[in-house]
Amino acid sequence: MKVSVFIAASVDGYIAREDGGIDWLENPDANPNQDYGYQDFIRNIDAILMGRNTFDVVMNLPDWSYGGIPLFVLTHHPSTLPSDKFEEVQPIQGKPQEIINELEKLGFHNIYIDGGKTISDFLSESLVDEMIITRIPILLGRGISLFNPMEKEARLELLSTIDFEDGLVQNKYKVLK
Repeated sequence: MKVSVFIAASVDGYIAREDGGIDWLENPDANPNQDYGYQDFIRNIDAILMGRNTFDVVMNLPDWSYGGIPLFVLTHHPSTLPSDKFEEVQPIQGKPQEIINELEKLGFHNIYIDGGKTISDFLSESLVDEMIITRIPILLGRGISLFNPMEKEARLELLSTIDFEDGLVQNKYKVLK
C-alpha cells in the first residue's frame, strides 16, 4: 500500500482560512493550462481518503476533480454524507492503521489522503509514504494549519523541487520510516 499527500499551503503553512475558505488558492497570474502535476499524480491513485471538514469544503467546489475515484470520508456521522450527490463517496471510521487495513482488504493499493488533521494522524503512525506540497506565495497570518500537533516527528527526504513561473514552489518528499 502506498499512501500519498498532494496539497497546497500558504508560505506560512496554512491550508485554509480560519473559516475554511480557500479563495486565496486562486492565483490571478496562473497559467490556466497548468495543473501543477495533479493529473499525473491522480492518474496513479485508486482511492481517496479525506477528513470530513475537508470533504465539506471540496464537495461545494464547482470542479469536482476526483473523476470517479472511490472517496472515503472519515466521519462519525455517516448518515450526514450527501450520498445522493456523489455515488463514489463512502463513510469510513477507525484509527489510521485500521483504515489502511480495511482499504487494503477492499483491494486498494495507492491512497491519496487529504486534510490537515488526517495527514497529521497518518504521519504520526508512519503511514504516509510521500508528500507533494505546493507553497502558494501568500502569507495568510492565521488559518487552518497544514500540520496539526503530532505524536512523533516525521523525517523527510526531499526528492524534487519545481519552481513554477507564477511563483508557486512544489516540493516532493519521501517520508522516512
